[in-house]
Amino acid sequence: MSPAPRDTAELLAGARAGEPDALGRAFETCRAYLLLVAEKEMAPGLRAKGGASDLVQQTFLEAQQAFGRFRGASHDELLAWLRRLLLNNVANFRRHWQTTAKRRASREVSLDGAAVTPHVAGAGPTPSREVMADERATAVRAAIDRLPDDYQTVLRLRYEEDLPFEDVARRMGRTSNAVRKLWSRAVERLQQELPYDH
Repeated sequence: MSPAPRDTAELLAGARAGEPDALGRAFETCRAYLLLVAEKEMAPGLRAKGGASDLVQQTFLEAQQAFGRFRGASHDELLAWLRRLLLNNVANFRRHWQTTAKRRASREVSLDGAAVTPHVAGAGPTPSREVMADERATAVRAAIDRLPDDYQTVLRLRYEEDLPFEDVARRMGRTSNAVRKLWSRAVERLQQELPYDH
């Protein structure tokens, strides 16, 4: 079972003290949240070219290398830092595939008025990658659907509607502090529900 978000501060302190595995365990407290963000940010056409879990894993690798520059000490600070890294990776991934598509289009050759695009091996998604991306997205949706109603609501308002905590609080008729706590518990529970291999 993954460590709980409330243990993250202790894990971060351990990572700075040189404890093996502490940083990886701290990252694991953020995996479910980052998967939600990646799934939301990636267009359906891009999911087949690289799954959300691939981008999250890449983010963890980069964060491990850059950890010396991270000054935060809490779960929320770690989430915010990893989210920024992830969004950069999603943007780069999107840019890469848009540029690749433009390059492929520019290689088209006209023969008697017919456009012909040369076949490039590996240029498109493989059937197995498409299936894996669909399975991953389905698993995230199914995991959210298994959560209690309040957890589903807070996650959907934060990720599907992209609302700040203050707006979520108004919509749910709660205080901002209560919504942050509810969200933290929802992310923790979602982490337990997701059947991902790490």
